Amino acid sequence: MPAMTIAEANAALTAPGQMFEIEEREIRGVLTRTWKNAPPSLREVLDLSRGYGDKDFLVYENERTTFDSHYRIAAALAQTLRVRFGVDKGDRVAIVMRNLPEWAMAFWGTAAAGAISVPLNAWWTGPELHYGLHDSGSSVVFVDSERFSRIRPHLEELPGLEAVVVASEDRGDPPELPASTKIPIIAFSELLEGALASASEPAMPDVDIDPEDDATIFYTSGTTGRPKGAVGTHRNICTNLMSLFFIASRAGLRGTGGAPDPASKLQNSYLLSVPLFHATGCHAILVANTAAGGKLVMMHHFDPERALELIEREQVTTFGGVPAMVMQVLDSPEFERRDTSSVTSIAYGGAPAPPDLVRRIREHFPGGAPSNGYGLTETSSVTTMNSGDDYVRKPDSVGPPVPVCEVAVVPDGATCSEPDASLPRGPEVLGELWVKGPNVVRGYWGKPEETAATFTSGWLHTGDIARIDEEGFVYIVDRAKDMVIRGGENVYSVEVEAALFEHPAVADCAVIGVPHPVLGEEVGAVVVLRPGASVDAEALARHVRERMAAFNVPTHIWFRSEPLPRNPQGKVLKRQLRDEMLRS
Repeated sequence: MPAMTIAEANAALTAPGQMFEIEEREIRGVLTRTWKNAPPSLREVLDLSRGYGDKDFLVYENERTTFDSHYRIAAALAQTLRVRFGVDKGDRVAIVMRNLPEWAMAFWGTAAAGAISVPLNAWWTGPELHYGLHDSGSSVVFVDSERFSRIRPHLEELPGLEAVVVASEDRGDPPELPASTKIPIIAFSELLEGALASASEPAMPDVDIDPEDDATIFYTSGTTGRPKGAVGTHRNICTNLMSLFFIASRAGLRGTGGAPDPASKLQNSYLLSVPLFHATGCHAILVANTAAGGKLVMMHHFDPERALELIEREQVTTFGGVPAMVMQVLDSPEFERRDTSSVTSIAYGGAPAPPDLVRRIREHFPGGAPSNGYGLTETSSVTTMNSGDDYVRKPDSVGPPVPVCEVAVVPDGATCSEPDASLPRGPEVLGELWVKGPNVVRGYWGKPEETAATFTSGWLHTGDIARIDEEGFVYIVDRAKDMVIRGGENVYSVEVEAALFEHPAVADCAVIGVPHPVLGEEVGAVVVLRPGASVDAEALARHVRERMAAFNVPTHIWFRSEPLPRNPQGKVLKRQLRDEMLRS
């Protein structure tokens, strides 16, 4: 146990006059704890970034963009959005592309213009992209050439769209664009060239931005039902930024690991392996590195061997993504042949992490500290974080909440407008996790009924089943809708998956419900084995039976040679997987 407890460190860092001082503010009629010294807007964060000057900011293949160059580009794009395309404060500007430097430039240009960024899922089909553009009412869209080919048949169905800006993925000549269309279609490179030529010194648009102004609309993954646009404010996102800085400062104060080494001469460098169109990629990685002067190393697509090559070449200090990505890097035959000594932090989230992953990280990265956090699109990324020695102590927890966030467990059947002393408490109490804080979004775009059903008096109903121990550490037991009910017994998928992951032959797995005429459901498991490994279904069932009550043991086990289907946030698409398995 560290010499200083979490509670003691929290008190020291949030005391009056300290950088992380907390104050209460009324936000949309609800008294809320906030970071007193958080930047008021993304525009302030962008202004701060210019101070890093000639340091590398964006690295993609052989391209490098410095902080100063990026600031100039963002300012030029902001002016172009307002002057050329008539984008006003509060208008929506969509971004639909894979992780490219243009993604970051479009995001910061939109923020500087006072408009609302609408990052859409780059994996979506044409009709899905049409839905996002139409639902958000976006007036301008930045796309790459592949996404342009998907939305092109739908352009005439989007009368509110004023312009389409297309970036070239292959980094060659500007893409060939239609000669005539009702909507202007412009190459990103030509737009940027004209924007930069119009002013020798970048001048940001004259627009007032309030902390409570809308800044982003991120669509939920859509694994169930129609995607909903979670509306994030400048305060939401800047809260997340301060929370990340707080977590690093607390780790340093307590000496638990996971904090940057102040004596290191390396520029913090983050290997970006998660999509920017997700809140983690945008808020926790792009915004945080923009503010802190970190280098973002982008990959065209995730590949463990390419990741190791870039870690060595760019002296990457932090990498991660979802647990499956970390495991792929550790399992790569290239691992021992690459220099990974620069890595000081391995951060992941977005999906359950097998407890054994902590041990493997410690073994392969003796100088690196693992961390695992919890957050949602609706919490603007981080709510809790478990890192360093705390993670080693409690590898199955996602950590305690940051001090401006309140968390509560609401048992099934309890009715309340907000959690109070009448609710049962204690480490054995299971229930839906509710979250309150200045990072919680204000609701869903154009969906008042869904907003009312999900947000109550400032509290977000996460839909995740959790428990909270005596130290305040949160344990995510399962998704409320991902629970297998076998003969009246609740089987929490994440616990069975954790048991399966402990078998040395298992590389990846997912637990699903299998219909049964008497029990209602039985437990099924889909398993991907490590290269060269061998195990049969009976041995895996015995392995689980040795660790868990009998009703948790999978009675159906499928072995799969290809990766499990996942959404861009790394979550297994269990409905799709279940349908595939039951048809086989």
